[in-house]
Amino acid sequence: MTLITTDDPDEAVTEWFTLLDEYCETEDYDAMRPHVAEDVVSFGTKAELVVGREHLIENQWREIWGNIEAFSIDLENLRSFGGESTAWGVATWDSTGFDEDGESFYRPGRATVVLERRDGTWVARHTHFSLYPGTPQFTYGPDGKA
Repeated sequence: MTLITTDDPDEAVTEWFTLLDEYCETEDYDAMRPHVAEDVVSFGTKAELVVGREHLIENQWREIWGNIEAFSIDLENLRSFGGESTAWGVATWDSTGFDEDGESFYRPGRATVVLERRDGTWVARHTHFSLYPGTPQFTYGPDGKA
């Protein structure tokens, strides 16, 4: 398991988004788990507000990651800032969603993460993922709505 331990807050944000990109695409919830604080507070494209890592996994990640394809963070346009113990970053992302009939559609969005350094390891204390205005709110996976 790779933990984010760099002293550079900008590098920490880039590493966090890079890991999210990889683990979302492979639906590896367990690998992403240690990069999120147990007491995280989040907003998502599915979950309106969740408190706690396990609630985030169950009410956002498991509801979305398996129903999209080609998730990709735009790391080239990532913006970040931080200090010794706190860092934040904003990025845009792309994915493919699916309507009720299983037809694909372009599903772009934006994300914010606030990282906190705990015992030398950077973890997400807050995440916020939203879709671009006008993007369909629901994705049902390539098989459509069962």
